[in-house]
Amino acid sequence: MIRIEGTHLHLRDLKLNDLAAYAYWLRPEHEWQRLNGPYYSKPTPEQIPEIIDRLRKTIDRDDPAPLPPAHVIIAQRADDALLGKVNWYWISQETLWLAAGIVIYDPASWRKGLGYEALGLWTQYLFDQMPEIARLDLRTWSGNTGMMRLAQKLGYQEEARFRKARIVDGTYYDGLGYGILREEWTARYPAGFAQALQPAGGKHERLSRD
Repeated sequence: MIRIEGTHLHLRDLKLNDLAAYAYWLRPEHEWQRLNGPYYSKPTPEQIPEIIDRLRKTIDRDDPAPLPPAHVIIAQRADDALLGKVNWYWISQETLWLAAGIVIYDPASWRKGLGYEALGLWTQYLFDQMPEIARLDLRTWSGNTGMMRLAQKLGYQEEARFRKARIVDGTYYDGLGYGILREEWTARYPAGFAQALQPAGGKHERLSRD
């Protein structure tokens, strides 16, 4: 199991008691689904029970996951409630080129710094766990201004713009590629990202694997 502690949240494995909330946020009417729209097909309400059943069986089996896991849950630190998830995926495994992603489900939790904290912790974790990688990417589209601001705030730089490459609600938007090099991340957060969340003298991120 994995648990990465932050200030207001932590990153951890999916649990059985997350599944009801997870099923609710999978429904296609939620705003995060529109913002994620160019990248993944939305499950239909009829497909959601099947998805949840597969996840339940995976959790019940308790198979040890390889590190780093492909995705983990963002949970509120105060009550461990589900907030969203972070993930990573290969763009080119042959050249050790991968991208990170994030979603926070409830709009009431947006614009509160939670995305900054979660993606910052996740970026630090991926660099720490994968010393062979030279960079991390983040992909979004020009209508997702929140994700664009988040990438820039963390130090990711816009490196690619694919004009009229994404269609959302019948309108064309640009596809955007952001990236950060390991040396840029280290220079920006020399004591690690978690230390940047703390006041002077605060504790570092705690990472455990049980």
